[in-house]
Amino acid sequence: MKNKAAKAEKNGEIENKEKEIQEQEMEQDATEVGAEENGQSGEEERIHDLEEKLGQANDKYVRLYSEYENYRRRTNAEKAELVLNGGKDVLKAVLPIVDDMERALKALSDDNEAKQGLVLIHSKLLSTLQSKGVKPIEAINTKFDENLHEAVTRIPAASEEQKGMVIDEIERGYYINDKVLRYSKVVVSA
Repeated sequence: MKNKAAKAEKNGEIENKEKEIQEQEMEQDATEVGAEENGQSGEEERIHDLEEKLGQANDKYVRLYSEYENYRRRTNAEKAELVLNGGKDVLKAVLPIVDDMERALKALSDDNEAKQGLVLIHSKLLSTLQSKGVKPIEAINTKFDENLHEAVTRIPAASEEQKGMVIDEIERGYYINDKVLRYSKVVVSA
């Protein structure tokens, strides 16, 4: 009987050990499952964080690229403006010489040989100015425009139709590339 009791006791110990091992395995499985779940949510959080950082970096890149494009366009426009109007000061300084030449042409008689030479020089100077983008502003018999004309004096109008019209031009105005280089000094009818 002792053998049977010893066998039963051994069987009970074996069963207890097996139960403990099974419980440990179950706990280990549960821990692994929990760790896997935590790992997945950790990985998901990490993926979410990386996507957020990528979005921020992409947004920063797009803004920086836009700023660069705006800067490039602005500097190109400034360069083009500088090329078009670079000699503006020099051309503006030449205009009084053109005025003096026109006055000299009016003062000389038509049969004077010097006048013919002066006419040639004058036309050559005007064509050179025109090639650089300078052209005269037509003022006489046009409506007064403060964006183009500078009124020196006002005289009474002969008729209602002439009111506000430019009657005479004291000093001719000029455009440079469709911008006013010098305003026309004019006499306006009131």
